[in-house]
Amino acid sequence: MTPYPQPRHAVVIGGSMAGLLAAAVLAEHATVTIIDADVLPDGPVPRRGLPQARHVHVLWSGGARAIEKILPGITQEWIAAGAMRRSLPVELVTMTAQGWIPRCREKQFTISCSRDLLDAVVRARVTGLRGVTVLQRSRVRSLEGTAARVTGVRVDTPEEEGRLVTADLVVDASGRGSRSRVWLRELGVGGIRQAEVDSGLVYATRLFEAPPGAHESGFPIVNVQSDPRVPVPGRTATIVPIENGQWQATLSGTRGGQPTGDPELFVPFAKSVRDPIVGELLERRRPLTDVAVTQGTANRRVYFEKADLPDGFFAVGDSVATFNPLYGQGMTVAAQGLLAVRALLRAKGLAHPSICREAQRALAPQVATAWELATSQDILYPGATGMRPRTGTGLLNAYVGRLMTGATTREALTAAFLQVITMSSPPTHWLGPSVVWHVLRASDRGALKAPPLTAAERAVAGLDAGPVRDVPAAEPADGPGLHADPVGSPDGADSADPGDPVGRAGRAR
Repeated sequence: MTPYPQPRHAVVIGGSMAGLLAAAVLAEHATVTIIDADVLPDGPVPRRGLPQARHVHVLWSGGARAIEKILPGITQEWIAAGAMRRSLPVELVTMTAQGWIPRCREKQFTISCSRDLLDAVVRARVTGLRGVTVLQRSRVRSLEGTAARVTGVRVDTPEEEGRLVTADLVVDASGRGSRSRVWLRELGVGGIRQAEVDSGLVYATRLFEAPPGAHESGFPIVNVQSDPRVPVPGRTATIVPIENGQWQATLSGTRGGQPTGDPELFVPFAKSVRDPIVGELLERRRPLTDVAVTQGTANRRVYFEKADLPDGFFAVGDSVATFNPLYGQGMTVAAQGLLAVRALLRAKGLAHPSICREAQRALAPQVATAWELATSQDILYPGATGMRPRTGTGLLNAYVGRLMTGATTREALTAAFLQVITMSSPPTHWLGPSVVWHVLRASDRGALKAPPLTAAERAVAGLDAGPVRDVPAAEPADGPGLHADPVGSPDGADSADPGDPVGRAGRAR
């Protein structure tokens, strides 16, 4: 057999985060055309094709590290553009289902800014790569080729309807609205299975003016989560400090407890969750925008990796799986999956037989991990629809619940919790011997009873003095009930991550 010639051109459908990262990975091996229906802006401004960007987006340390490997120096570029590197749990005030997480020594981090800023910095970097071009205001109509091989796409552009763009490789990164299953069926590829779990979640977000001095002093992210074990609608409230001296506040509620777009009800809703701290912080702040509401946040997974896909095609990002945004998994899953694809392509090359099927399978482990974490919780809410948990899930959930209880009082379990939630390690990390040892000794004795804001933070926010711990936010916080265990984060993340290009000493406010 004559080997397939080295591909020279790749098409990426979609210019959001997953598509941009896919283009960066493919640019090592081919010229790349990104096709997007929008006009892609030059800076961090909203665009029509990404309405969910209005809400809080979390880029966990697991995702930030993956993007940094694909685009070295990108973390510094985000910070130069106005993003903030936030130490976890030092700069995090969060109430999980089991209680408040103590603000002890750094274990992980997150990049704090708007989604528009995240995308804009990556977009500028990727579109500046040699061999990468963008076809804007253009919508893909169909895939070209056969059930055996995809050879390009048909595109409606401003100048021409049905334009043929040939390609040796087509990557679908078009997101939640992907039509790949339809396109593949038109080529004769059927039987691609899809699963869904829908808690009926609705998101509502509003920007507020942060208090004077809040950003400069490193005011923390504040988050109150729901408890899926309680048979009531799950409601959450979050404040994330972002660029330009703003607080981005997002509320969410599952079926029967959703927020609305009524601005008069925004703060009351925030005060109605399990702890009113987010509402109390917002009621003194000046709103800068109307309330943006998004529905249709179901977890949805397409099992492309189990299908007999044609050569020359694979899918990434939200085209493969979408997750309840509450868990902040989407960008991290896409980045880590594409990092695995990069390793595969570097090892075998684009000309390797069945490389696209192997790439699709390389993405699957990251998708599967996030899927299990999200759906095992979402299916517990009243009125949730979709696939039920597998046998044995109840026992595993009980173990994780005990771990989470321990995370409120034992530093080693705080580290283990963040290690997995930030997708820095797979959930199997929770079954390691050192973690199990601490879980068996876990209790909530001495757990915090109030949000661990410092006196200085309460003063900046204009809150009345209350019975809270006065713990310097940037130092170890071995408060009441918090055991400073000898076993910290297994990768040495109790101090600034040695693999992190912007450690605490280099963090910008």
